Amino acid sequence: MTAAAVMPPIPLKRYTGVMDWLTTVDHKKIGLMYFWFTVTMGVIGGFFAGAIRVQLATPGAVIETIQAAHLAGVELPFNLFSENRDLFNQMVTMHASVMIFFTIIPGFIAFANYVVPLMVGARDMAFPKMNAFGFWLLIPAAMLMLSSFFVQGGAASSGWTAYPPLSLAGAGHNPGQDMWIMGVHLAGVSSILAAINFIVTIASLKAPEMKWRDLPLFAWATFFTSIIQLTATPVLAAAVTMILLDRNFGTTFTIASSGGDPVLYQHIFWFYSHPAVYIMILPGFGAISHIFAAFSHKRVFGYLSMVLALGCITLLGFTVWAHHMFSVGMSPGLAYYFQVASLLIGVPTGIKVFNWLATMWGGTIRFTTAMMFACGFICLFVLGGFGGLILALVAVDFTLTDTYFVVGHFHMVLVGGSVMLLFAMTYYWWPKMTGHMLSEKLGKWVFWLMFIGVFVTFFAMHLSGANGMARRVPVYFADFKFSNYLTTFGYFLTIVSSLLFYLDLFLSYRRPKVTEDDPWKINDVQQSFEWATSCPPPVYNFVTVPPIPVLDQMSDGHGKPQDAVADKPQDPKPTH
Repeated sequence: MTAAAVMPPIPLKRYTGVMDWLTTVDHKKIGLMYFWFTVTMGVIGGFFAGAIRVQLATPGAVIETIQAAHLAGVELPFNLFSENRDLFNQMVTMHASVMIFFTIIPGFIAFANYVVPLMVGARDMAFPKMNAFGFWLLIPAAMLMLSSFFVQGGAASSGWTAYPPLSLAGAGHNPGQDMWIMGVHLAGVSSILAAINFIVTIASLKAPEMKWRDLPLFAWATFFTSIIQLTATPVLAAAVTMILLDRNFGTTFTIASSGGDPVLYQHIFWFYSHPAVYIMILPGFGAISHIFAAFSHKRVFGYLSMVLALGCITLLGFTVWAHHMFSVGMSPGLAYYFQVASLLIGVPTGIKVFNWLATMWGGTIRFTTAMMFACGFICLFVLGGFGGLILALVAVDFTLTDTYFVVGHFHMVLVGGSVMLLFAMTYYWWPKMTGHMLSEKLGKWVFWLMFIGVFVTFFAMHLSGANGMARRVPVYFADFKFSNYLTTFGYFLTIVSSLLFYLDLFLSYRRPKVTEDDPWKINDVQQSFEWATSCPPPVYNFVTVPPIPVLDQMSDGHGKPQDAVADKPQDPKPTH
């Protein structure tokens, strides 16, 4: 009997319609709810980015012009910013917070929720009810943050880093920052619950004959990401709790004038927030390994080195946090250590890039939309990574810190990296998740507009920063006008791409149902179970666990699939 079959059927009350979705504990439905939550929050986060672009489109200070007109009694048709002079900083804070906590991180959890149990041959997640609870926590978390715009003083305006003393301003009469902190706490609890669930599911519910050396790379990446989430997220909770206590209960953890240390907060915050970069990209590393193998018609090159690289990134991610803090005045020896560690972490990432290129080398490549997004990811991520290597040099960082070079770097990594990966994963796994195909023709337009838009937008930010434009400023000198024009044009291209993508998602439900288990026809190179069941899978995933589709991953990959777990029936699980 396989591990996925030892759970006895549990009689559950069956619902239909909306109640079915509200009460489900099926990992596949929860994964889809995560996905649509991510799409919704991506629209909101994109709106905040657009509001920032409206202000920065020209050096003419659009917001200040509107405010001056309002104060003079001249009513303009667009006066979003006229009532609150701090709204620009609020938009910056909430754009980053929404995109990180409610779009990118839950986006990867969406695919992991749906695909990982299928990959390892499990019926469901190890703790289905906890899985559902983790998702539903995100709703009040997001509502807390977004509703803070409507309280006295408005939303948090200290940036997503919430550095004191900025995050201490308005204590006692501006609850927006406190609502932001509580939203972070709820999102963190959701993240921790998901991490526990993934670790236990992968370790305990994979098919018994599936050894760790047979584990699909996406499952490995999810496992390592969950370790980071479980380890680092409580540290973030400690950091923002210090701010909450200082604001409301008279403590002085971060108040320098009372003996506190604001730099302590930065150390604790970045001990979470730098590993959080890998939370937002490691799952995608595993996913596109499958995509490159599928559409190159080859097994992944260097399976063992890929797994070891994922593990090294997980470990080294906890050792480089203070490269965000070179300008605070740390000792030269400590700064040198963090410089070397920051350069060193590029080694395992480089190994993965070369392994992906080697996987494509000599393969029969099909440039599907998913494959194009995967290739585009490599281009943009490597470019963004070079910016990180530049900023890892202490002397250079002193010059570029708090400029748009930093903004361009992390956006090139997160949008050119994480978001491009989410697009690739969507086009690859959408037929499995919904039973419908996305349009390859429309997908090519989505890719090229997004690829060009991301490159233009954030390369132009690098130029602005290299020339000295400061970050988080609503006005700038005319010297930076051209590069900001480029940034605004690139943003427009990404908006058009996103609209076409959303249109494709909705139109896909009107297309014919997929009738094949493996619509991509990758049976001979697939490395996991998910393509061995219907599109979408039944609620119990598998009636019979198929043969393990991977051999000795550390060999040359030319052996025959193991069939030790074939023909082992499972009792169908009742619908949720």
